[in-house]
Amino acid sequence: MSIYCCSNKPVLHPPVEPGQYTSVRLTEHLAVEDITPSIGTVGDAYDNALMESIIGLYKTECIGTTVFHDGPYKTLADIEFATAGWVEWYNTTRLHSSIGMDPPAELERTHYAALNLEPQPI
Repeated sequence: MSIYCCSNKPVLHPPVEPGQYTSVRLTEHLAVEDITPSIGTVGDAYDNALMESIIGLYKTECIGTTVFHDGPYKTLADIEFATAGWVEWYNTTRLHSSIGMDPPAELERTHYAALNLEPQPI
């Protein structure tokens, strides 16, 4: 981002919200659950890219339509019910191109079914 100063020479400035891309809390939550982060490192923009993409989908598919809620949102409960409906649809029905046009729940069922093909010793 360039901003011109008094001399009309571009001057680079840090982001308005430098803490926006620091995902220390996400890293801490992953560590508590013993999950290895799949992308990015603390302090870069890559950690938030996936979340920003999902938030964009949520705003477009849930909040910006009347698919999951009739009429305008009037209460927090309206948004919570619409969000719950969207999350359920997103995970069980929505086709995802990145996983072969399957819903995540179907991919998960297939994955775990393949893991359980061999009998386990007692």
